[in-house]
Amino acid sequence: MGKTTQRTAKNRGMSGEEVAAIREHIKELNAGKAGGEEAVLAAIAKMKEPDRSLGKRIHSIIMAAAPDLSPKTWYGMPAYAKGDKVICFFQNAGKFKARYSSIGFSDKANLDDGNMWPIAFALKELTAAEEARIKTLVKSAVS
Repeated sequence: MGKTTQRTAKNRGMSGEEVAAIREHIKELNAGKAGGEEAVLAAIAKMKEPDRSLGKRIHSIIMAAAPDLSPKTWYGMPAYAKGDKVICFFQNAGKFKARYSSIGFSDKANLDDGNMWPIAFALKELTAAEEARIKTLVKSAVS
């Protein structure tokens, strides 16, 4: 990244990771479908442990819970879409140097519950309880 880009990003309050994510999204938009499952598996393979293991398991859980969703990358992250609308995504901790990974849902997800509901969940490890909750959330999101 050149000095001009770094300076512009800093002036707008964006980190280098955020700028990189935006660049990845521009590439995805130019590519059309953002590479499908092959691109998602490649994005997961680039992750460091334990994010890689979490990403693989999340991918399997989502595909089993909602096989009609299409895997794609979204800002370089594994994401799952209904048509061309992203429903949910996995953000690994290393993506933005966070202390935990997360699974998130877009406004296209059918998770409405009254006037306020969660749309992202911190994830440090997966037990059977978390896997079951994710399956339930994904199924609701696509219903």
